[in-house]
Amino acid sequence: MKVVAGIDIGGTKCAVSFAHMREREIEFLDKVRMETDRECFDNAMRQFIGIMADKLREHPDWRLMSIGISCGGPLDAERGLIMAPPNLPRWDHADVFTPLNKTFGVPVMIQNDADACALAEWSMGAGRGSKNMIFLTFGTGMGAGLILNNELYSGSCGLAGEVGHIRLEDDGPYGYGKNGSFEGFCSGGGIASLGRMKALDAIRAGNPPLFCQREDQLDTISGKTIADALHAGDPLAAEIYDIVGRYLGRGLAVLIDILNPQVIVIGSIYGRQKDVLDKEMYRVLEREALAASRKACRIVPASLGEMIGDYAAISVGIKAYHDLYERGSFQFYDRVGTRTTEVCAG
Repeated sequence: MKVVAGIDIGGTKCAVSFAHMREREIEFLDKVRMETDRECFDNAMRQFIGIMADKLREHPDWRLMSIGISCGGPLDAERGLIMAPPNLPRWDHADVFTPLNKTFGVPVMIQNDADACALAEWSMGAGRGSKNMIFLTFGTGMGAGLILNNELYSGSCGLAGEVGHIRLEDDGPYGYGKNGSFEGFCSGGGIASLGRMKALDAIRAGNPPLFCQREDQLDTISGKTIADALHAGDPLAAEIYDIVGRYLGRGLAVLIDILNPQVIVIGSIYGRQKDVLDKEMYRVLEREALAASRKACRIVPASLGEMIGDYAAISVGIKAYHDLYERGSFQFYDRVGTRTTEVCAG
């Protein structure tokens, strides 16, 4: 049985998934979750290798074809290095290729989480069948994965898709190193920042919102508390989401005009608040985007749900298999040898 392994690396949790690779579909076979060892990459890698080695011994009919890794950036994807991402600052220049290649002898590929999710939604989710697709994370931050002409586009140094850095206003909520950025307006952190600014004004005017009654509660504001207040009928929360919808429309108009995609798939917050965001988003798009490009593009929520991280890592593994198999630059190991122990002990 042809099996692909996927490692989804998060700031607090990791998961190793195994899927049966078929011609057009995958079947998830198993998954092991663990806490992320934020302090020591080597320990985390020993865990990943141990899990995969154990599963291959338990299932002698599994033939490991490739390994895909999804992790927040920055990365050097070509050399297989994790470059101290914000949520894993001690994982600096962490080499994922060498130990996995030496142990299993199969293709290994790493992509940042936005690119990995783009691959997943394009091949198995809401963007399936499209030629040109943009995936937007719209979660804690705002990043993009770009599928252009049926290929993942990474750019000259792997930084394509950093749309959260686009400045939409001279001033505004802070995100991705600047005030008024796309991420500042359209992310969980940006919504919370906007909420604190608006709540402070409302409290001082004697009209506190549901999500913050006093100034000493400002630090408790989050995207979730504002969303809860929105659904409880709080007018300031509704105003905040109208602002977010407007700037989402403005950011999308830039992407539509430049890249002319068939579909934009938006994750996380958009899927939960689509009905609220769409009104202002589409109103701005009507005004800002080229009419022909706007009409050619569908805007849809991500469809892979809570398993998108698993799909993302597996999708990277499938890409690794196809890309490197075509180059004929690797060999397969049907079972794990003694080198597993040697790598874990290093």
